Amino acid sequence: MNPDLLLGFAALAWLAALLIDVFLRAQPARWLLAAGAVLAALGALAALPGGAGTLDLPFGNWTLRFHADAAGLWLLLPTLLPVFFATLSAGTNRAHGWAAGAALSLLGALGVIGLQDGASFLIAWEALSLGGAVMLLAEHHTPQAGQDNLFMLALLEVGSVALLLAVLMLGPDLDFASYAARWQNWSAAPAFFLACLWLIGFGAKLGLLPFYEWYPGAYGHGSGATGAILSGAVMNAAYFALGRALLQWLGNPPWLAAFGFVVLAAGTLTAILAILYTFQQNDWRRLLAFSSAENAAVAVTALGAALVFRAGGQDMLAGLAWSVGLLHLMGHSLAKGALFFTGDAVAALQGGYQIRQGAILRHAPLTLGLGAAFGAMSLAALPPTAGFVSEWYVFQSLFHDFMLASDGARIALALAGAGLALTAAIALATMVKLFGVGLLGQNEPHGAHYRKHLVRLTVMPRIAVLVTGLAVPAMAVSMIWWLPEMQRAAWPALQAPAAMVHERLLVPLSAGFAFISPAALVVAMPLLALIPLALIRVRRRYAVRRAPIWCGGEDYAAHAGATTALAFSNALRVFYSFVYRPTNAVARQFEGKPYFLKELKFDYAQAPIFGPLLFQPVLRAVDWLTRKLRFLQNGLMNAYLAYIGILLILILATALLWSPPGPH
Repeated sequence: MNPDLLLGFAALAWLAALLIDVFLRAQPARWLLAAGAVLAALGALAALPGGAGTLDLPFGNWTLRFHADAAGLWLLLPTLLPVFFATLSAGTNRAHGWAAGAALSLLGALGVIGLQDGASFLIAWEALSLGGAVMLLAEHHTPQAGQDNLFMLALLEVGSVALLLAVLMLGPDLDFASYAARWQNWSAAPAFFLACLWLIGFGAKLGLLPFYEWYPGAYGHGSGATGAILSGAVMNAAYFALGRALLQWLGNPPWLAAFGFVVLAAGTLTAILAILYTFQQNDWRRLLAFSSAENAAVAVTALGAALVFRAGGQDMLAGLAWSVGLLHLMGHSLAKGALFFTGDAVAALQGGYQIRQGAILRHAPLTLGLGAAFGAMSLAALPPTAGFVSEWYVFQSLFHDFMLASDGARIALALAGAGLALTAAIALATMVKLFGVGLLGQNEPHGAHYRKHLVRLTVMPRIAVLVTGLAVPAMAVSMIWWLPEMQRAAWPALQAPAAMVHERLLVPLSAGFAFISPAALVVAMPLLALIPLALIRVRRRYAVRRAPIWCGGEDYAAHAGATTALAFSNALRVFYSFVYRPTNAVARQFEGKPYFLKELKFDYAQAPIFGPLLFQPVLRAVDWLTRKLRFLQNGLMNAYLAYIGILLILILATALLWSPPGPH
């Protein structure tokens, strides 16, 4: 079937879901969302590997052009599996408004990867932001949720303003086909400034520093279904837009290497800071939110490497690095979907998203445990998952720094590799904490709180975790067959994906440099499991001595010494205290006189870096300015008409006198 028609039907299904959820009922809207995801997946499969055709929709004197690029479709395709299960899974998304927000986000993502002019693109970009806010607000109507959503929208609007300014700088012709020729004829200063605007605009949604600080507050008030969509379709669409601007429109100016260093630094520093804060979280949603920012930063680092390689004349390595960024976010969307769905299952079983030992896997050992294990393994870059393959490719790309003649470029890539190595190590510890503390551990049948929330998982959440989790190793194993088909998505060297596969091996352009085989790992790793099985068999011949755990000399039950989320990560919290600036709060409640302790509450937190240093001073400055300008709201109609007149004069003067930067 025609892929353009399938994508069009998907958009219509999502639009119908939006309207039905607002005006009628939530349940039919959720079914339409799922149907739209299926249609979009079929359309993407039919369009690949070359990309969809061009669809022109006339609106009077203006023609809306839609052409989904191959890179955008590759990024969109794996996100549709979590979208499908997110819309059908039980939870708070039954409320009115959630399906409308999800539909708006998905329509925005489809528009970002397909619309071909600046005006309609900005509308689709705003739909991405607004849809996410609607989903989050539909799930929690609390003052704190509202404040976190406003903070998210404020930072995203900073990015939107940067994008609006970038579109205005490129002149009155809004067609994307004219952007490359116009931009590449500019002088260095305005051209470099425009590149920074694209990075800021798209980086606000990708969570590049300092924008990643909106992630935990916003994600922390939503369900796992919302998090799966935000970390999948929304994030991947933003990465596609950034790559298109920097690899298709920018060209190869003399200052490209310098800007590549900026992108490398932004990605690497964001990855380090985000994973440090990820490791300290004790809430499923906040931990996975910071992890999303970290993985987006890893992909941006690969994009920065692509720019550096292109500046050095290594187009094949540039194509390799960009393709690796695509693969990383494709696998991330599946793994993060599996873990967000696991977080929803944990909340259903224990009554909250806190990371604590509660023997969760005893309730669904196969479906929940297997899917969550593969999701955590992928985010920890363990074989044979998609995350292992993509991070291996990232490091292999950076290891090709010797191909560049510039010492500065080689040093920049080496430093980026060192930063990502630190990130990968802490990511491994983070996923061990999430799976070990959050899903394993002692059961607590004696606790009234536990008995209150002891429920049985329904079928759909268990299937969602299992299928999405199994898709992670399936993507890695099948990569040898479909990776060469990504040639149309490999900017700027279309030959790179074909050179990333050598027979049954995955290679970084050359089998003589390095190689891996995910299919062989799938066979070898179960064989390695024979070793612990043999040890268990041998152990049966000897008596096992059991003793209570050490609890300071007190005769506590075993569960009293269980590892907590804080205990697991406290060593790193102390070591990096100069980054975290940790705070501890102890509240005591006494019975009568202050001798008999009735209740003791302990809480801990880490201070954000950019909040007190950047965002709070800006808020104070805006508050001061509003107090100084409040005289403008004087209630006089003549004054308001004068304001409008002055504004019209300024707009007219700008239109007559301002012109975009000219060529050299």
